[in-house]
Amino acid sequence: MPDSNVIRILVVDDHFMVRMGLCASLNVEPDMRVVAEAGNGQEALEAYRQHQPALVLMDVRLPAMSGIEAAAAILSEFPNAHILMLSTHAGEEEIYRSLQTGAAGYILKSAVREQLLHAIRQVCRGERYVDPSITSLLAARLSHRSLTGRELEVLRMVVQGLSNKEIGVALNIAEVTVKLHVSHVLEKLDVKDRTHAATEALKRGIVSS
Repeated sequence: MPDSNVIRILVVDDHFMVRMGLCASLNVEPDMRVVAEAGNGQEALEAYRQHQPALVLMDVRLPAMSGIEAAAAILSEFPNAHILMLSTHAGEEEIYRSLQTGAAGYILKSAVREQLLHAIRQVCRGERYVDPSITSLLAARLSHRSLTGRELEVLRMVVQGLSNKEIGVALNIAEVTVKLHVSHVLEKLDVKDRTHAATEALKRGIVSS
């Protein structure tokens, strides 16, 4: 097959064995070739600059710079980049943020090989692909109100187990202000207490553990 018809792919995952398996699976396809690999977000950005592949297969959860942050960095420099997010998790917030960032697709690592190949080809045609098993989660997220930046900061500290007083000290705000932010977080997450808020935040992918 002529090189012009081959989908050149950058594989990004922090686990070597996962990268090796993906590369081996994709390279046997006559219309696909892995041209570069990366183990973290910064490496992904540098590899994209060097190779400018047709598609980036990007793990969502990476050390230091997350896959979502790496996707945003690539797209800020290369607006026409095609990025397909790959994840073990199905947190609604991660799905939403990935697509809001500009990624063209989101697929779970549990997907069968044929589904992954289909997703890659579809995204390379300029179309969006969302794993059918997570469309209901995405729909649920779209129905929720977004947290503000400050509310997200407070929620992260709630998940860490900090008290309102400790959060106030950390953020240099009054304890009564923290209480107000917490009440807004509970309302937006539709939960009754801090423990439930922390559980929901982790389950939905709003905050990483």
